[in-house]
Amino acid sequence: MRLTTALAQTARQARSAGVFVSLLPSPAIDSGPFPADLNGSNFTYPWPVNVYRFRSQGQELEMAFMDVAPAVKTAVLLHGKNFCAATWAETASRLSGAGYRVIVPDQVGFCKSSKPEPEKGGYQFSLQQLALNTRGLLAALGVVGDGNRTVDGGGVLVVGHSLGGMLAIRYGLMYSADTVGLTLVNPIGLEDWKAVGVPYIDIDASFESERASDYASIRAYEQATYYVGVWSEQYDVWVRMLVNIYRGSRALAYARAQALVVDMVLTQPVVYELGLLRPRTLLVIGEKDTTAIGKQWSPPEVQEKLGHYSVLGKRAAAAIPNCTLVEFPPLGHAPQIEDPDKFHEALLAWL
Repeated sequence: MRLTTALAQTARQARSAGVFVSLLPSPAIDSGPFPADLNGSNFTYPWPVNVYRFRSQGQELEMAFMDVAPAVKTAVLLHGKNFCAATWAETASRLSGAGYRVIVPDQVGFCKSSKPEPEKGGYQFSLQQLALNTRGLLAALGVVGDGNRTVDGGGVLVVGHSLGGMLAIRYGLMYSADTVGLTLVNPIGLEDWKAVGVPYIDIDASFESERASDYASIRAYEQATYYVGVWSEQYDVWVRMLVNIYRGSRALAYARAQALVVDMVLTQPVVYELGLLRPRTLLVIGEKDTTAIGKQWSPPEVQEKLGHYSVLGKRAAAAIPNCTLVEFPPLGHAPQIEDPDKFHEALLAWL
């Protein structure tokens, strides 16, 4: 592979300083066609799926994503742990109608994206790594510059739900210069579960729990925690989307990745850095939400202290500079799904 003069000079300087330089292939965008069962998911997405191919931690990986209605303004939508890019369909449609190009990725380890396996080196999941991957995708699409360099008129609205909200916070901390706004929808990570008393469980135990996931267990968890006793047929679609992956062609790799994700969110709190956020921020809270990582394996006295979003939302909003808080008392963990009209009215009004 031929190097540009500048890159060759950098490589020579690094070698003379005793630094190892890996000459990686350039990231690439692939528009398909792809197999119906892409990386273990055959769920049909509402827009064409593209793949961002890149190298990370010594592996060739794929991030599946949708790229909706190219426009001057850009938004990227980050899904939660028990969600995929497809669950953002309504929000992507509304933002597209408001003049946004909407990029909706599946993170590595999720849905239609790569699921690294132990025999191939595994993957060290961190919020920083996932933010870096997302940044690489946006750079490959020309939305932002490489590294810390911005492009003319560049900038992105980052919208994150649940785990995606936690990731959006990390992204905003790392790349504030061209993050024009953050929208955090019932983000997890607004409390340090370990500090409250959640005991640590090892990744092997978490893996076995993930392997056992089925329709009944996923629905029971979401009905009790996300929708707080209420159930609608529309939620069934997203439960079955997950069952499709947990029982699909990459089931074991998916369960392993999800166990690593649980470890990541439990051990990498963002709550202590909320005051460092610089982008303009909208925090949307469904107050009936009771989500808390590790709650299910914690003793009763600890469970009682966890997941009080009616308190966590106000506390986070007070800590985040330039933050607008919108609370929905009757809604739970996914207000954009429970009451899309109310949610999108608030989002578009803030924008």
